[in-house]
Amino acid sequence: LEREWELLGKAGFLMRTSKQFHWENHSYSTFDDFLSELTSRKRKAIKKERESLFQNQIVYKLLTGAELTESYWDIFYQYYLNTIDRKWGQAYLTRDFFSMLGERLPNAALLIVAERNGEPIAGALNLIGNDTIFGRNWGCRENLKFLHFETCYYQAIEYAIANKLRWVEAGAQGPHKIQRGYLPKEVYSAHWIENVNFRNAVDNFVIRERKEVDYEINELMKYSPYRSDESV
Repeated sequence: LEREWELLGKAGFLMRTSKQFHWENHSYSTFDDFLSELTSRKRKAIKKERESLFQNQIVYKLLTGAELTESYWDIFYQYYLNTIDRKWGQAYLTRDFFSMLGERLPNAALLIVAERNGEPIAGALNLIGNDTIFGRNWGCRENLKFLHFETCYYQAIEYAIANKLRWVEAGAQGPHKIQRGYLPKEVYSAHWIENVNFRNAVDNFVIRERKEVDYEINELMKYSPYRSDESV
């Protein structure tokens, strides 16, 4: 991708960088293998988060293919609307979209559903690529402590390990993801702007922005939870 980005830059496109938070699978066999690469303090914190949640009788279903029934889409769509309402956002996805996703890309959609006493209480929608899980949307009926972290981050890691996928991409926002094993990564985009005056103004901005992105990633990496040779 970086090579393609550079070629587009040579063709006159504006070259922009930004950051996302990605988890990388280092050929782990279990979630504990992943935890073993973290510092002791971070490892204990994640275990405490998970144990606290499971003490509330939370269990998970990871649904793909024919398991993605209309009843689950009904439930998740309501969770999606709940998230939009809390954040004063715009519901740009319709209920029909989720049915269409399940029909046309059944094996590319992964719906992670949290249940308590047999009743769904939260869900996270992911898309599955060749070697990557892409986290997309999340929502819940009741917002228990640590429920978001488990549903969106730890369960995705579990799935990636079990299915030998290399990456989990958790999106652009939320430095809290770092402490859960998702590190900042530089991502690339290229943009064509026809109007010369507008183009020059944007070009000046993205050049300065690239330096800020580099600086921010370097600063965030100082908070990596992964242990160095000197750490335990």
